[in-house]
Amino acid sequence: MRRVWADVILSAERQYLLRVLGWGALSILLGTALVVLLAARRIRSPLLTHFALQTVAWGAVIALIAGAAWSGVHLRDVGGAARLERLLWMRIGLDVGLVGVGATLIFTGRTTGRRMHFIGAGVAIVVQGMALLLLDLQFAGMVSR
Repeated sequence: MRRVWADVILSAERQYLLRVLGWGALSILLGTALVVLLAARRIRSPLLTHFALQTVAWGAVIALIAGAAWSGVHLRDVGGAARLERLLWMRIGLDVGLVGVGATLIFTGRTTGRRMHFIGAGVAIVVQGMALLLLDLQFAGMVSR
């Protein structure tokens, strides 16, 4: 019976990491496409440029972390599953903090004379934080059952 339970956790963790890796790859692809589009059309938009750069940077970091975590996926006992759940709730807290950092950048950009590069970067960080939060909450729902 323990083996079946551990297999469910292992499968859920693999699905989660594939989703996170997919989000990272999609972020890199979309951010790069936006940079190329801006360059090709010779559009000078600090908002879009910083949004795209943050999207690519966060996508690369997310993909690297998910790729590194993939090698550490293994069958877990009850203690290992509890550690995974605690780590996951810590990540959820970090995701909320990430959204807060992005919102702070947006607020700062708006209040200090419409600094569009702050706003673009802040929006990208909020998007990344919200996406990670949703992925982490979905995984927490599977692990916490």
